[in-house]
Amino acid sequence: MSVKRAVVFDVDGVLVDSYLAHYESWKLVAEENSLEITEIEFATSFGRTSREIIADLWPQHGDSSEWIKSFDERKESLYREIVEAEFPVMEGAVELIDQLVAADFKIGVGSSGPPENVALTLASLERADLFGGVVTGADVSRGKPDPEVFLTCAERLGVPPGGCAVIEDAAAGVAAANAAGMKSIALVSQGHHRDEFKDAARIVDRLDQLSAQSISELIG
Repeated sequence: MSVKRAVVFDVDGVLVDSYLAHYESWKLVAEENSLEITEIEFATSFGRTSREIIADLWPQHGDSSEWIKSFDERKESLYREIVEAEFPVMEGAVELIDQLVAADFKIGVGSSGPPENVALTLASLERADLFGGVVTGADVSRGKPDPEVFLTCAERLGVPPGGCAVIEDAAAGVAAANAAGMKSIALVSQGHHRDEFKDAARIVDRLDQLSAQSISELIG
């Protein structure tokens, strides 16, 4: 009986090179509401849900769930318009997905983003049917660094946490993977630095530095 292994991908900064599109959509919706967001504020928010980011950045609106919901939906709609115009696939993503599937890995997604964003990414990669477990920000009550998103994905894949590796581009995501008992692989994407990922089991600068064999060895 073969050992069950899985790789769980974050989406933003891992499958889609979304840094600029997300920053632009945050700036646009902030301007529409006579607010501002700096690039530092944006960069330090990686891995968290938009709902959490909005509540923290603009506490003057209190915990108005309707305002946050409206702001969030507008921001994500703008983001999808930007990436749909010219989808910025992460270099090496498609090749790694295909290699893992060929090597009998199960693959899933564990993202803090909304389901519409995740669906757009998987459809644009033309690989949606290969992902056996897809977990988005709508499926969890706690964002990263809480491990809920990855534990939920492992359950949907039918693979124990110890048989999973997670590819992440945010420190909060690495912390979530570690807390879930999974092997964390940090991808140093735009807006990040290697020294953010001292707790990762492995750090890479590009997806083509990973292979099914190296990930299998990391999982053990």
